[in-house]
Amino acid sequence: MNIKSSNINIEIKKVFFLLLAVIFALSSWLFIKKQYQVKGYSIFIEFDNANGIRPGTPVRLRGLNIGSVVDLTSEINSVLVLSEIHSTYTIIPKNSLIETNQTGLLNDTVVDILPLDLSTEKNKVSITSPLSSSCVNSQILCHLSYIEGERGLNYDDLIRATTRISQRFDDPRFFNLFYTFLQNSIDFSDNIVSISSDISSFINVFANKIKE
Repeated sequence: MNIKSSNINIEIKKVFFLLLAVIFALSSWLFIKKQYQVKGYSIFIEFDNANGIRPGTPVRLRGLNIGSVVDLTSEINSVLVLSEIHSTYTIIPKNSLIETNQTGLLNDTVVDILPLDLSTEKNKVSITSPLSSSCVNSQILCHLSYIEGERGLNYDDLIRATTRISQRFDDPRFFNLFYTFLQNSIDFSDNIVSISSDISSFINVFANKIKE
């Protein structure tokens, strides 16, 4: 009888231990999932041109890296860029300037975001999560929001402008115009000197008359 009772106690202990192990494993799994779950959100940005954007291009807010470009597709008249913001705590106002800039010696392209409205006590951005259902009516960009971007600092534009300036200097008409302008300036300066000399002589004569 004692042996049977002892076996029952052992079975109960095994079941209790197995139950504790299952609870511990489930709790650990939930904790790890909560710690490592995706906490960011995504936005769509439309540009007229890719301007060197590719998957992995940094997305910056006031100069700080907040995300990266995940993918981009070519539309008929534009390029649609999918950007991932790493944290939902990163709030981007809807009224923001988004442009592509090239920086560094290798002309690396970045997507810069510059909010245009400064947050004050009277004009304060509603702090809410981009993933919440109430985000649609807020002043911030929500998950999968759409916004248009612009072309910023681009070295191709600088090279193109420099080439146009050099072509202008090579144009003979420019040198003829510059020579005419220079000649007229010299003639005008000579006239000014002559008039000043006449005025000075007249003042001297007038002063001598007054003394007499």
